[in-house]
Amino acid sequence: MAADRRTVIENCSIATVDAQDTEYGNGHVVLAGNRIESLGAGRAPDGLENVERRIDATGHLVTPGLVNTHHHFYQWITRGLATDHNLFDWLVALYPTWARIDEQMVRAAAQGSLAMMARGGVTTAMDHHYVFPKGSGDLSGAIIGAARDMGVRFTLARGSMDRSEKDGGLPPDFAVETLEGALAATEQTVGQHHDASFDAMTQVAVAPCSPFSVSTELMRQGAELARRLGVRLHTHGSETVEEEKFCHELFGMGPTDYFESTGWLGEDVWMAHCVHMNDSDIDAFARTGTGVAHCPSSNARLAAGIARVPDMLRAGVPVGLGVDGTASNESGELHTELRNALLINRLGAHREAALNARQALRLGTHGGAQVLGRASQIGSLEPGKLADLVLWKLDTLAHASIADPVTALVFGAAAPVTASLVNGRQIVEDGRLLHADEDAIARSTREEAQRLARIAAQG
Repeated sequence: MAADRRTVIENCSIATVDAQDTEYGNGHVVLAGNRIESLGAGRAPDGLENVERRIDATGHLVTPGLVNTHHHFYQWITRGLATDHNLFDWLVALYPTWARIDEQMVRAAAQGSLAMMARGGVTTAMDHHYVFPKGSGDLSGAIIGAARDMGVRFTLARGSMDRSEKDGGLPPDFAVETLEGALAATEQTVGQHHDASFDAMTQVAVAPCSPFSVSTELMRQGAELARRLGVRLHTHGSETVEEEKFCHELFGMGPTDYFESTGWLGEDVWMAHCVHMNDSDIDAFARTGTGVAHCPSSNARLAAGIARVPDMLRAGVPVGLGVDGTASNESGELHTELRNALLINRLGAHREAALNARQALRLGTHGGAQVLGRASQIGSLEPGKLADLVLWKLDTLAHASIADPVTALVFGAAAPVTASLVNGRQIVEDGRLLHADEDAIARSTREEAQRLARIAAQG
């Protein structure tokens, strides 16, 4: 939309998720081009010029768009498998199948993952893709292309693995890269696709997979590469007790100390999971500004444990929410993680004081923007920020009797999305994608899942 063209949203509740948690029971938002121009109580000011659209949002809550901070899109075509396994057994069961993905499969899986998230209010997605079998095609290009077509803002965490079965790792030998090959391909992906501008739609991070599938040298040189290129760093960390044992046996230290020894703590780093963190670990993350992608449903699905999110937040650790791969969170939705983060954390030591509704919403919006390094651009509704926002319908049977709209959104059933806008462009209307054929995507993902299963069975 041209910068002087305006969209006016009125008669809605608004949760800005700004630093003061400003809210309006009945307010308006004015968008100009791809930016938020103004917002406040009551109706929009009279006399606005070049208003192309007015939205009567009666019965709706407007929030910043949701920000997903950890995902594995390719897993969309291996959902529903190994449903009663812990993490390591689950990986052992699925790596032989994952090692046979190709570009066509990855594109279909990315479309499925993105479609499900976008329908549920995600405006900024990310994908940590680390499986690059030899001869599988341009997997990074397929993922980025799917995000561009869907219209979501996107970060590709270009992953890598160089520790295979022959080196004591879990992936098959033919599914990993060499140290040199992984670094070169990652640098090429950054050079080809990363956009550092304020309103960038595509960014790239450097993302070796995990301590048990990556050599120490790939971790160390990956951190050096990211900082030389000026991009962020992402990996898995402290997900299970088995990982902690592995790190002590192989490196003589726990995961956090290992990460610090390889240059993997800092304000430009975020880690997925961080379930098994002691006080010293949390202090190290807070001291260095290292972020966390909290994935409550996946952690529960794989029986990994309950992350100490309340303690992290109190210490000042940046925390966002993640769907995680859909082979460990089959719903593939982030808005359900608002509720699950709140409920699961209340099973921990802090019980009912662990998280409240507004803290959960902050995790899914501003917290996610913070760990992706984009808090100055997205994650809250403020003048000058990018026009990424969602209209949640809260006047139906599912929510109408809950007086507080934020409580309705977080504690209630998954709320319908009437409209989702990214960069000022609407991508969802009445729960349906505007720029993609959901039925065609469903057929494609089913066909590719079946093709992958056949190939894996033959292998």
